[in-house]
Amino acid sequence: MKTKQKVALIYDFDKTLCPKDMQEYSFIPNVGTTPQEFWSAANALTKQVKMDPVLAYMWLMVKRATSAELPIHRDDFVVLGKDLDLFDGVKDWFGRINEYGRAADVITEHYIVSSGLREIIEGSSIFNEFREVFACEFFYDVNGVAIWPKNVVNYTTKTQFLFRINKGVLDISENEVLNSYMPEEKRPVPFKNMIYIGDGFTDVPCMKIVRAFGGISIAVYQSEKPDDKTLSLLKDKRVDYLIPADYTQGSKLDDVVKECLIRQN
Repeated sequence: MKTKQKVALIYDFDKTLCPKDMQEYSFIPNVGTTPQEFWSAANALTKQVKMDPVLAYMWLMVKRATSAELPIHRDDFVVLGKDLDLFDGVKDWFGRINEYGRAADVITEHYIVSSGLREIIEGSSIFNEFREVFACEFFYDVNGVAIWPKNVVNYTTKTQFLFRINKGVLDISENEVLNSYMPEEKRPVPFKNMIYIGDGFTDVPCMKIVRAFGGISIAVYQSEKPDDKTLSLLKDKRVDYLIPADYTQGSKLDDVVKECLIRQN
């Protein structure tokens, strides 16, 4: 009996599934500032002390919330997820793609690899659609208060999660198995069976790895047409497709992903 192929659809989150950075929906207004000021402050901190930009924004979230006398318990971050807007078609995308996969005799799994905050993603309406969410996360003390970054996902560390999906090692505390030799035929999700969907340059390392190993990389954009920087992703062969961030049935993205699923059979 022929073994069904497993296909992993791997998504960035901010500006890939939702139109802007997740902190901009509720958190930044709640601390009394603007997205421009918040990200400018985070970028300035990054340069001033030569800090990882993801660690800088996480530190600034805690600092600004504390200054505004807002609670920083885990549940407080999770509840922010209910305010996220999603691109057209995202809410029913996963069910449609899974159904199409079954019809094409392939198994589809969905993953998030994001530099955003896992807690906020947990509060979103689509969290349960994913086999696993790899994203930044805080460590909380005995009172449930955020005190330290527990997990940090920047644009280069994103690539480790491709290998975790490839080998089926989804527990991020497990490194020995991840780094041990595993024959290609034993790996649950070959790289050629990966479809990576992201929005820009922070996704380039993942896009390049997936594409180099025979998978499909897709860059999405939300403007009327892609800007020169985004166009360069296709020109420089970092992605296979450049497509509007429209997840509705019959959209170009819908058609391309379904075509990719058929190829795996």
